[in-house]
Amino acid sequence: MKIQFLGAAREVTGSCFVIETEKARFAIDCGMHQGGAETEKRNWDTEIYDPANIDFFLITHAHIDHSGLLPRMVKNGFRGRVYLTEPTGDLVKILLLDSAHIQETEAKMKIKRLQRYGKTEKVVPLYATKDAQDVFPLIETKTYNQVFSPAEGIKVIFQDAGHILGAAIVELFIEENGTSTKLVFTGDIGRRHQLLMEDPVRISEADYLFMESTYGNRDHRGEEESLNEMAEAIAYSYAKGEKVIIPAFAVERTQEMLYSLYLLNRDGKLPRDMPVFLDSPLAIKATEIFRSYHSYFDRETQSILKKGEDPLDLPQLQFSSSTEQSMRINEMEGSAIVISASGMCNAGRIRHHLRHNLWRPGASIVFVGFQAQGTPGRKIIEGVKKIRIFNEDIAVQAKIWTIGGFSAHAGQSQLLDWLGHFQNKKMPVFLVHGESHAQDTLAALIREKLGFDVSIPEYLEEINIRAGAITEEVKTPRAAKTPVDIAPMLADLKAKIDDINAQTGKFASLPDSKQNEIIELIRQAGLTIEDIKPVL
Repeated sequence: MKIQFLGAAREVTGSCFVIETEKARFAIDCGMHQGGAETEKRNWDTEIYDPANIDFFLITHAHIDHSGLLPRMVKNGFRGRVYLTEPTGDLVKILLLDSAHIQETEAKMKIKRLQRYGKTEKVVPLYATKDAQDVFPLIETKTYNQVFSPAEGIKVIFQDAGHILGAAIVELFIEENGTSTKLVFTGDIGRRHQLLMEDPVRISEADYLFMESTYGNRDHRGEEESLNEMAEAIAYSYAKGEKVIIPAFAVERTQEMLYSLYLLNRDGKLPRDMPVFLDSPLAIKATEIFRSYHSYFDRETQSILKKGEDPLDLPQLQFSSSTEQSMRINEMEGSAIVISASGMCNAGRIRHHLRHNLWRPGASIVFVGFQAQGTPGRKIIEGVKKIRIFNEDIAVQAKIWTIGGFSAHAGQSQLLDWLGHFQNKKMPVFLVHGESHAQDTLAALIREKLGFDVSIPEYLEEINIRAGAITEEVKTPRAAKTPVDIAPMLADLKAKIDDINAQTGKFASLPDSKQNEIIELIRQAGLTIEDIKPVL
């Protein structure tokens, strides 16, 4: 069989692994690529997926970096089944509709921006609401531990990954040439002792393992330490009469934040007069879905529910569904806690809250989830002094908190512990869903402490696996890379700078009003010297 890595290879985004056997072609996950502009261009390259010739998808969980390209696949010819767990099915529907709305909105905004410059280029969204809706009839839900056969010679079992509601580890059994080969794809492995979720199921047997490595280079803070740090952030901004802004993924992280605030409130560490706003229509819908799947919660959560308490509720909690309600949050005086999406600050209402609060010295911006390379959230935690939001350069003067203990991903030690339960020491391990530095660190530890053979696939790389093959027979032809040649880019940049310098004298002779007009044009995203020349 052949496996190609179409995402989550040396990166934490775009999870998709296409598998070709003698009788089927299918994929594990279908994630959207998120991050910088270059990374997101991959979302448009539908041809490499060949969606019309994919028989089915196995989706590990609902997060957009694992499910977000399903509408794009349907739009371009996919007509097979989409298998996932029951909670994942409900969550995927609301997430894909929200994603489609974002794609449509961004396309409309780009059209208006081009029109302001007198351009009439055609702009289409990555996919539309109808494309997302067209995925729904293809969804077929399964329960944990249920054995099913999506194609001849293939059996699948979903196991609890302990990551988010309904997240699954995929046990995949493939029959070829009379021999059965077992592959395990972890999806995202959850952190032990996480609020709401059960611990990830331990698996002891496989022929090949494809394991996530998001936090392969570090461990998380302890749960109690993280709660205390959250309480510290709240106390800091409450004392200064400013807001606490929490960018949070709508699914799982938001619910864990509500649970954490419930615990702080119970322990007297949350001011009673400090309102808590959940400002995300998507997160509100997701929270209701969480409430409908109590049987998936861990024992501690179910014990709280049996007492008649709701760990996803607070006396001062307010849901903000409408745009008007969201705007009023930033108009109100005094301190408040605002939980909003997106978790990486690259879309949604969180950008408005950052625009209104990042520049306030007494405010707190609390990051509680992974921030991918190139996202605004990553830039903020890496210490930028200013960040561009809605065509404004906003000063970063709020206090920035990064609390890793709330992660839904296993840390380094927990990944090693989970892997250590596998008995077949000849089992090849492929590290996916991680950035290079995290993967390299984890790979070295796995080889040293556990003795497994470890590979780290590249984007578009293919591997060939023969049924029942041993480690030495795994072939890993590397994907051809485009040679990097920076010289032409630098030459073009120098020419543009020389051109600008040549215009300096003419610029200085213009009236102040015209100079200000040119400066404003320069500030707009995407302009080149050719755009500016007409006004000089």
